Amino acid sequence: MKGYRKILIAVNGSKDVIRQGLQLACDEKCWVTVVKVLPPNEGDLSLVGVRNIEDVLNSNCRKEISEITSVADSEGALIKTRIEEGAIHEKIVKVAEEERCDIIIMGAKKRNWIRKLFGDKVIEKVINLAPCPVYIVGA
Repeated sequence: MKGYRKILIAVNGSKDVIRQGLQLACDEKCWVTVVKVLPPNEGDLSLVGVRNIEDVLNSNCRKEISEITSVADSEGALIKTRIEEGAIHEKIVKVAEEERCDIIIMGAKKRNWIRKLFGDKVIEKVINLAPCPVYIVGA
């Protein structure tokens, strides 16, 4: 793969996706944006005893960013992180457009590859809507 200037890595909880994306970025000597998309908050969380939902969501985001940054540091890479909320495929495509990325790297769990590809269709939707090529990593 040659000629990439900006890479978007869409994380799904797998550190393999970040590592492989960062490896490509190092090989290509390009910029990296990492995006984690949180599903939209639906329902009344006060029913489950959550007093301050923003604290819960922010602590989870801080944990995600910390893990992503830790992997990037171990690989010696500088990254830009973005946490988005909404429909996963729409946000990934939107960030790729805003950041003017040349490729999107996403992960699919090996044991759930078929379900991920054809079940919830996130990967398929991103491939169909993306302004650039999409590279799928077996996580």
